[in-house]
Amino acid sequence: MGFPPQQQSKPGIESLMIPRPIFDNPNYKPAGKLINKVALITGGDSGIGRAVAVAFAKEGADIAISYLNEHSDAKETEFYVKKYGRSCITIPGDIGYEQHCQQAVMQTIHQFGRIDILVNNAGVLYIRNSLLDVDSNQRTSTFHTNVFSQFILTKAALPYMNSGSSIINTTSLSAYHGDQDAI
Repeated sequence: MGFPPQQQSKPGIESLMIPRPIFDNPNYKPAGKLINKVALITGGDSGIGRAVAVAFAKEGADIAISYLNEHSDAKETEFYVKKYGRSCITIPGDIGYEQHCQQAVMQTIHQFGRIDILVNNAGVLYIRNSLLDVDSNQRTSTFHTNVFSQFILTKAALPYMNSGSSIINTTSLSAYHGDQDAI
């Protein structure tokens, strides 16, 4: 069975995808591994970020998600986190900007008092046929979002993370298996 052709402008809206991605495994049996932990997840409105937010909530964590401007997707993630009895705050903004990275950390601290898990998950990818098609804004956006934000968020969060806390940095499959048009 194939998927119907579909394309969205950036940022994509997960709720418009056909078929809808599976982000909540109904067969998963939580073990309470994250009871009363606090996780800040970038890109938590959709995709892997949403799946992580829901799984962490099932394990007992309170969740803060940072996302660009996909408000309906963020609200859906918040709904599922709360469905599992956990608190969730949504923090819109562009992690490509240092000020938003610091704001996301501070809003999480204001709401929950600490960060036990930082998940640097958000990323951007531009598909272009040639390096000549990549403009300076796309190049700058890619590095600010995919690379610099991880350093900035980690630096901002570290003072609020205790011994035993975790920092998880995700990457794209493109890091391991490139695509000729993913420049």
